[in-house]
Amino acid sequence: MSSPRVSEPTRETQIVRTIVALTDTLVDDFDIIDSLTALTARCVELLDTAATGILLADADGHLRLIAASSEQARLLELFQLQYDEGPCLEAFATGQAVVETDLRSALERWPRFTPYAVGAGYDSVYAMPLRVRGNVIGALNLFRSDSGPLADGDIDLARALADLASITILQAAAATQAQLRDEQLQYALDSRIIIEQAKGMVAEHAHIDVATAFERIRTRARNTNTKLTDLAAHIVEGQLDLDTLTAPPPRKH
Repeated sequence: MSSPRVSEPTRETQIVRTIVALTDTLVDDFDIIDSLTALTARCVELLDTAATGILLADADGHLRLIAASSEQARLLELFQLQYDEGPCLEAFATGQAVVETDLRSALERWPRFTPYAVGAGYDSVYAMPLRVRGNVIGALNLFRSDSGPLADGDIDLARALADLASITILQAAAATQAQLRDEQLQYALDSRIIIEQAKGMVAEHAHIDVATAFERIRTRARNTNTKLTDLAAHIVEGQLDLDTLTAPPPRKH
């Protein structure tokens, strides 16, 4: 007798599970980069989106990469920052959602970013500003492999996920004084630099791509109950044998 077939979860169920999973990470001493990286991955799962990235302003108001759903998404965001051009920067500067449903027609709007994005396989983009207490602090970028608009429900969900990203950042900067908030956000951005260094070291040591290296670091951090930033620092400072990341990490009991 065959086992009863388990039905696939509905989209509404997936959305609820996503919100619950992400809000559950907002606990004391949570890792902001890991939480925002998980959020970008959920954006790809829930929306008609191929890649997602989050840019966050530092204490001087300059945008920097804080999280991305994939290595290609990371490169797209870094390209925008390098050439000071693109939807995420525009959403941050204007405080308004930026929508381009056919990137091929946006050459005049973004003469350098458009060919790069289209060449990478993306045909449309949505960029949502991130707000905290009325201030724009960054932007969420949603890259799509198809042209045309998102469904109305997906647009509303994208706004909700952008708000959830803002809440995550606000939780990381819970202090009410602006100076302390900026210091905490700056710490998160500086932590990203350490993580990028660790990714490169693991990738070179194990002869793997940086995306795989990042997943190995995240998995080891979770399975050893170590903050992602702390583990990356151990790697950069030579306190962790890189050979331990070439084998499956130990699981928590």
